[in-house]
Amino acid sequence: MKRLFKGPALLLWAMILVLVFAAGCSDDDEETTDEPEQEEATPEENTEEPAEEPSGDSSISGQLEIQYFVGGYGDSWWKEVIGDFQAAYPDVEIVEHAGPNINEEMRSRWVSDDPPDVVYIDGAGSSETQMVEDGQLMDLTDWLGTIELDDGSLLKDSFIVDPANYDGKIYSLPLVFDTWGTWYDKALFEEKGYEVPTDFESFMSSMEEIEGNEDIAPFVTTGQYPYYFLRGVLYPAFGAAGGDQLLTDVIQGKEGAWSSPEVLEVMKKVEEMQKAGFIDEGFAALNHTQSQMNFLLHQNAYIPVGFWLPNEMANDVPDGFDFGFIPSPMNDAGEPYAIVPDLRPLAIAEKAENPEAAKAFVEFVFTREYAKLFSEHTGAIMNVSGVDLSSNPNVPGYLIDANALINDPEQVQIYQKPHPMSADLETPISNALVSLMLGNMSAEEFVEEAEKASAEYRAGLE
Repeated sequence: MKRLFKGPALLLWAMILVLVFAAGCSDDDEETTDEPEQEEATPEENTEEPAEEPSGDSSISGQLEIQYFVGGYGDSWWKEVIGDFQAAYPDVEIVEHAGPNINEEMRSRWVSDDPPDVVYIDGAGSSETQMVEDGQLMDLTDWLGTIELDDGSLLKDSFIVDPANYDGKIYSLPLVFDTWGTWYDKALFEEKGYEVPTDFESFMSSMEEIEGNEDIAPFVTTGQYPYYFLRGVLYPAFGAAGGDQLLTDVIQGKEGAWSSPEVLEVMKKVEEMQKAGFIDEGFAALNHTQSQMNFLLHQNAYIPVGFWLPNEMANDVPDGFDFGFIPSPMNDAGEPYAIVPDLRPLAIAEKAENPEAAKAFVEFVFTREYAKLFSEHTGAIMNVSGVDLSSNPNVPGYLIDANALINDPEQVQIYQKPHPMSADLETPISNALVSLMLGNMSAEEFVEEAEKASAEYRAGLE
């Protein structure tokens, strides 16, 4: 199996993760990501003096429209960055388009070829790959090679995980680093003596024990946004079963990928969970916050979510609840956990009215100082290496534990997807996935439906 980082890069990855993982939110990702819609917890006040801002280029002027999704990461970081950019570039008039429903609200602007200049691709209704396929994003390949950080290093060499690659072209810059996994309450597990699963076999045993003792369905997810399960459980399972190549093939809808023996084996595991009654039978009606609230109230014991979970639900966490995180345990016994990094990017519209100001803003954002502030504001991490958070007392314990786990190559294997799955493929596969998890479809029928969806997706690209 191919590792994402090797040699010196692995040492860098390990060092970064020790410092960086500082909680987060989002789902996801982009494709059809559903992000938190509630108010975020108020971050600790930053007592450090802000970095001195560079004086702006007087040639950068005019109106700059910025679209960003507001979810569990909140908007306080965006407000600070945009305010600093305004101070540095006083001749720019900034118009913000933001909120939990901003992707839907701005859809008509994108469809009518009147997009904002800069877009943060995250939240429900967003899809980076779809935007690339529709020609809506600017090709940043050549420009990326010219962007320098304040120490003179190139930004392209300073990402923790590289940008999504579309046949050698770069259309977005990964702003937020996250990863999916399975969460549980450490306090409950310690009180009841439950073992934390390390593979699918022990996962099933754990759920059987919890179901018997707690009289609950042990596993919950959101059925309204089934990509939570797809990205949080199936992606790492595909990585564990077939490495980066299988992960790439299923995401790109390659012929035969979804009906391969490796994928069928994974889907048989999901079918086994359903037949055992371990999946909450009401999951299909739940949105992401409802499923997360049920988890916090111990109506369920396991939930697949990204690192934004604690920050998004900070106002609802019961006393004594202690977040625990593991990579989703779909791996076979004797094999390491699998993790697939999850990125949320910043991009410039192909038809931006003010591309020069847009480039100035994107370049302004990607600094290590703002990466540090991002962690302070959101409890999450920007996708920039070399950010020292080791002296920050606000790094939560679950991230320290997760970091130690993720950086142990004997316990965790890291896989990388080429880019997010297109919504045109993800939507029909997600619909079939819900049917499988409800018991209305067998694993064999699922892979057949997924293969049909892949064929229709490929035909649509021709």
